[in-house]
Amino acid sequence: MSSYRRPHHAAGLYFFTLVTANRRPVLIDPGLRRALHDAIAAVRQRYPFTIHAWVLLPDHLHCIWELPKNDTDFSKRWSLIKAQVSQRYRAAPNNSSKQRRHELGLWQRRFWEHRVRDDEDYRRHMDYVHWNPVKHGLARTVAEWPWSSFHRLVRDGVYPRDWGTGDQPGQEFGE
Repeated sequence: MSSYRRPHHAAGLYFFTLVTANRRPVLIDPGLRRALHDAIAAVRQRYPFTIHAWVLLPDHLHCIWELPKNDTDFSKRWSLIKAQVSQRYRAAPNNSSKQRRHELGLWQRRFWEHRVRDDEDYRRHMDYVHWNPVKHGLARTVAEWPWSSFHRLVRDGVYPRDWGTGDQPGQEFGE
């Protein structure tokens, strides 16, 4: 069994990517979106965190979280969220390995995280999150994609409404 080490920095900002098992395009299904919303709300009650950015695509999601002071356990939060969504959405195990481990088949087993290092890193990851639907050809502009924190951030004055419309200088959002 592999042993993965994850960095733990209290009160840190983290960028996450979670992917569905076999890249099944189910995340924008209304029932699954509701299950995800409810699971996040329930987990935040017990294990608080702040969501800075979020985008939900058919087969993966990206987000940026901030953990409270003296708290490093983003893995527990994701484990609980993923389990609650899988149970509510009734995802069946999709391979024998998941069956042996009593895992449900909605999510890939692991997720990717990156600790946001500084203001420039934060800006790049915020832009990456919101540009992702355009990058994947799901929308022509950032504002067209409905499942994104971009709309809230426009209302809050963080982004201009026309951000992400066409070719803008300096828009190099790499993986």
